[in-house]
Amino acid sequence: MDQQLWTYFFVGITFAIYIGIAIWSRAGSTDDFYVAGHDVHPTVNGMATAADWMSAASFLSMAGLIAFLGYGGSVYLMGWTGGYVLLALLLAPFLREFGKFTVPDFVGDRYYSTFARVIAVICALFVSFTYIAGQMKGVGVAFSGFLGIPFEAGIIIGMVIVFFYAVLGGMKGITYTQVAQYVVLIFAYTVPAIFMSLIITGNPIPQLGFIANAAGENIAMLEKLNNTVTELGFMEYTETGKSMIDIFAITGALMFGTAGLPHVIIRFFTVPTAKAARVSAGWALVFIAILYTTAPAVGAFARLNFIDTVNDATYITDAENYEAAAASILADGGKPVPKWYKDWEPTGLLSFEDKNGDGIMQYRGPDSADGIANEVSPNRDIFVLANPQIAQLPGWVIGLVVAGGLAAALSTAAGLLMVISSAVSHDLCRRTFYPEMDDKTELRVARISAAGAVVAAGLLGLFASQLGFVAQVVAFAFGLAAASLFPIIFLGIFWKRMNKEGAIAAMLIGLVTTFSYIVYFKFGGGTADQYFLGISPEGIGFVFMFLSLAVGIGVALVTAPPPQDIQDLVEDIRMPGTRQSHGVADQGMAPVAAE
Repeated sequence: MDQQLWTYFFVGITFAIYIGIAIWSRAGSTDDFYVAGHDVHPTVNGMATAADWMSAASFLSMAGLIAFLGYGGSVYLMGWTGGYVLLALLLAPFLREFGKFTVPDFVGDRYYSTFARVIAVICALFVSFTYIAGQMKGVGVAFSGFLGIPFEAGIIIGMVIVFFYAVLGGMKGITYTQVAQYVVLIFAYTVPAIFMSLIITGNPIPQLGFIANAAGENIAMLEKLNNTVTELGFMEYTETGKSMIDIFAITGALMFGTAGLPHVIIRFFTVPTAKAARVSAGWALVFIAILYTTAPAVGAFARLNFIDTVNDATYITDAENYEAAAASILADGGKPVPKWYKDWEPTGLLSFEDKNGDGIMQYRGPDSADGIANEVSPNRDIFVLANPQIAQLPGWVIGLVVAGGLAAALSTAAGLLMVISSAVSHDLCRRTFYPEMDDKTELRVARISAAGAVVAAGLLGLFASQLGFVAQVVAFAFGLAAASLFPIIFLGIFWKRMNKEGAIAAMLIGLVTTFSYIVYFKFGGGTADQYFLGISPEGIGFVFMFLSLAVGIGVALVTAPPPQDIQDLVEDIRMPGTRQSHGVADQGMAPVAAE
């Protein structure tokens, strides 16, 4: 079976499983649609959380970033890993103890304010739509590579798939679909990594191959990579061109942004108790670690293989007669452009500009010793998908990786769609504007909202191609979450004096400042030398998070404290006791079992 047939096989089988699960677990109530009935087993929820967390940015883009940024790309690895630990230990159990559907639900009741709820909805929508733009770009990359079609057409196909199982199954369908998607994506990520580690270092464990000697050579693989890239005029792989303060800020924005991400937090509302939330968080960390400890090795192997196959290759214009042209070049002692490059070229995610007219693809850095300008421009988001082809792995491995890339992007996109849908149907409609709405009507509105969000997400995915690579687009969402949602969630749990005025001021300050900074430097003509303290848009959310915290605390101290029952509620969240005595159970939801 050739590569294309294997790809159709794996993608077809996995999509059939996802759709079958959606039909089997079709949501029959708002409780099923929003929080999967609060009865998901912690281990199952841990696996679903890992799939929700490991998005297209983790699966497709992170290794590509590490491949081309080297040490500088590690900020994403450190920030996302540390952020999940922060969320799991600091916030998730207490939020589950509160027993609500959504983050705006928590904000509205904790801060006893409809206006605070609406502002939280706006923040959640900004974060979610920014995040989902990166996921839909990942879907477009995967589909375009798989079908050999333009990137834009790939996004449209992805929209149709997400529409089906997210709108039909709700959180219940998404949860069990994400379990299947985790299995697919983790196999798809680790299997080619094992193959590449064996080929490059002779070690079958990628994490050990990363620090081992190159196969048959008395030189460390990383040292060989350093030598290779510096000879071509690039910075050393183990160095970074970013300032230390920018690295620190980006890592901080990713960490604290994680703790404010609505689509991750909502996963902890699906388990029965706060204790189960802690257990599922632990399982999720185990499942996440498998991919995150593999990513640095995948990135390093990808960079070596890319240089080896593309640099100084003779370009072939006639793709239809590739085999004959390649044979002719080889007979003349030349090196033909690799087949994988020609396969990916129609997607528009690779480009070659023959600046010196010699027909040779020179891949060079800014400090190239031979003075030749770089002629090859790869999109970093393609490398995990293209890795098996670059390394000439078997066709079934290539097909598996495509299925895994789609699973990663679709799983997170579905989780984000739930946040958007619940924000509109539950927080805005039922809890704000139409309090008399019954469950049946709310469920209908939720599905309509999810459908509209799918269309909007697809359009944003097309727009995301202008913003940068997937992980960079996603980093903007983390910055927005860090500055707007994390401060009021953190203070809402750990400081009972925090009131509605402080929460509203904190959210507005964090959202407006971070969003304005990103827009100015991405679309308003701002340049890197104008960065505040040298901090890029990816990291600025960390700085404005402290501004948001300071403003929120300051406003809270000069205004009236929250009612006594709210202060008692905050104490009860941290030290569960007589929950119903504080009036928490509402909206027909059962109070959470105390531990």
